[in-house]
Amino acid sequence: MGIIQRFSDIMSANINALLDKMEDPSKMIDQYLRNLESDLGKVKAETASVMAEETRSKRALDDCDKEIAKMQTYAEKAIMAGNDADARKFLEKKSQLTETRANLAQTYAAAADNAAKMRQMHDKLCKDIAALNARKDSIKAKIAVAKTQEKINKIGASVAGSQENMSAFDRMEAKANRMLDEANAMSELNQTASDPDGIDALAEKYDSAPASAVDDELAALKAKLGK
Repeated sequence: MGIIQRFSDIMSANINALLDKMEDPSKMIDQYLRNLESDLGKVKAETASVMAEETRSKRALDDCDKEIAKMQTYAEKAIMAGNDADARKFLEKKSQLTETRANLAQTYAAAADNAAKMRQMHDKLCKDIAALNARKDSIKAKIAVAKTQEKINKIGASVAGSQENMSAFDRMEAKANRMLDEANAMSELNQTASDPDGIDALAEKYDSAPASAVDDELAALKAKLGK
């Protein structure tokens, strides 16, 4: 019953529920199939034993039928020879064998029924294991795709984190630019505060500006014109 119950559990189980509970579905599927193959070996051995019993029962029944037929033949020969006493003995033996045959027939019928059931169970288990093997490849392919998708999801999460870091970097750069602009503006304001009328700046302009050829020519022209 343990073998049949395990087989029934596998065949009726929801494969998605099994995958959810398994730490490594690929390995568990292989283990289930190994268990079923082991069960098939036990069923096969038991089926062979039951079939052998059927054969023995049939042989015993056939032998009994042969003995009954033999006693019938001897009884007829004894009568033909005029030996009624001998004929009676053969018929008595035939009667005993006929009773034995009834028991042998019952035994054979039971053995044949058991053998038929075991053969049916064996054949169904073989077919179902073959079907599971076919499904195994499909399930393993789905598991492989699922694992790949999980890796992609993890990589996607990492990329999203990188983008967030890049955004943070951009914010820091913008903040640095603001700080620099504010510092430059403050420096400009400080310079304006130290020379409110701009005289110093204007004087510095003329003090530092070198005379150009145009300026020299302008001065000479003014002198000629008396200006």
